[in-house]
Amino acid sequence: MASAVAGIEKVLIANRGEIAVRVARTLRDLGIASAVVTHADEGTNASIQAADEVVEIEGESPVAAYLDVEQMVDVAQRVGADAVHPGYGFLSENGVFADAVEAAGVRFIGPSAAAMRLMGDKIGSREFVAERGFRVAPSATEEEDPASFLARAEAVGFPLVVKASAGGGGKGMHIVREAKALESAIALARSEAERYFGDGRVYAERYLDEPRHIEVQVLADAHGHCVHLFERECSIQRRFQKLVEESPSPSLDAALRERICEEAVGIASAAGYRNAGTVEFIMDRHGEFFFLEMNTRLQVEHPVTELVTGIDLVAEQLRVAAGEPLRFSQEEIQRRGWAVECRICAEDAAADFLPALGTLHRVRAPEGPGVRFDGGVVDGQAVTADFDPMLAKLIAYGGDRDEAVARARQALRDTVLLGVTHNASFLERVLAHPAFAEGHTHTGFLTQHADQLREEAPSGDERALILAAAALADRDFLDRAAAVPEPYASIGAWRN
Repeated sequence: MASAVAGIEKVLIANRGEIAVRVARTLRDLGIASAVVTHADEGTNASIQAADEVVEIEGESPVAAYLDVEQMVDVAQRVGADAVHPGYGFLSENGVFADAVEAAGVRFIGPSAAAMRLMGDKIGSREFVAERGFRVAPSATEEEDPASFLARAEAVGFPLVVKASAGGGGKGMHIVREAKALESAIALARSEAERYFGDGRVYAERYLDEPRHIEVQVLADAHGHCVHLFERECSIQRRFQKLVEESPSPSLDAALRERICEEAVGIASAAGYRNAGTVEFIMDRHGEFFFLEMNTRLQVEHPVTELVTGIDLVAEQLRVAAGEPLRFSQEEIQRRGWAVECRICAEDAAADFLPALGTLHRVRAPEGPGVRFDGGVVDGQAVTADFDPMLAKLIAYGGDRDEAVARARQALRDTVLLGVTHNASFLERVLAHPAFAEGHTHTGFLTQHADQLREEAPSGDERALILAAAALADRDFLDRAAAVPEPYASIGAWRN
């Protein structure tokens, strides 16, 4: 099968797990060969089963190997890749990696390193956006004048959220509601920023109580065309990390949707952005929204956009990287129906979402109309502390929100992931909550409704049935129960 994208015959997927499987699927559909990397400590995993070629990478730890720019570029050259897809996480927003890939004569499937550096820096991007007249929340930056940072942060007003400039995934973020807690929060955020990102710069921003997290998917080519693919709402979060996303947002009317989407396109265009990206906003209960950040990569939650627009974002990333112009205008992009995504993670929701470890003995994906399961695990795969705890993404599509949510709830109940504690049942309870059904969501939703979202303890009869089922599934118990006692076992088949 000939490649459907001129100039790209083979792609190195510089990632693992769910996103590697996802990218490999589109590459296969387009007739493009795929290569994926893996570390010896990973053992059996989904991504090595999805690609055409597997290359082992080395490092003191699996994470160190995936962050090794020089090694990853060397692998791309050794396998003869025409392009590298970074997925999300790891090196996906690393300008040094993007430059190194291009310098090696290989296409980087993402924005330019310059745009990545500009928009990937939270402080720099905020200043860039504000200078061009777009809305940003009141804030104070430490590097402007470290000596006066504490006073300037207090002047912004409480509550505040202290953030790492190079942060992501909720790391290096702390809400501060009173002045006496500010100095320690700044020190903690700075320490986490250094540890996770190697960049200790922080800033303080006005925190909106019960805000909604709205983001807009943008796509731009190298010919000056930039469009949006509508918005996603990502307000269901724990520790600033998203768990449930949907498109469209239940909180936007047509006028507000048009404003926020046009602002996202304006910001991306001003930055000279190319390829897929996401402009994120925070919105208060009155519909006032402010620029939050831009993610210069494919988002974890991109499937909800794909389902409501019918556009394969990975395929479009490849075409843009190959130099092709966008195949559609803004007017030609239509949204139909509703999509909801749930991130299924190896974690214990009853223990403050503590990550869980173990071996997945049985993995069975749910099926049904409108159900998509983007999985990153297989039977026998170890779930370790080396990587993010997300195991899979369950996405459900329906003609309207009620249908999409109903399908998602049933699919969560049908999901089988045996061997590791996970949050599928917790997510089903979130979708079943009356406030979620009514669209009354915000970033503090899980905390506000924590008591109602706890799993009910089983009744006496249910507990007895569970214990009986466990006993009947235990081979040692069955062997003992069926054993013939002495002396009858020695007598054998003798009859009197």
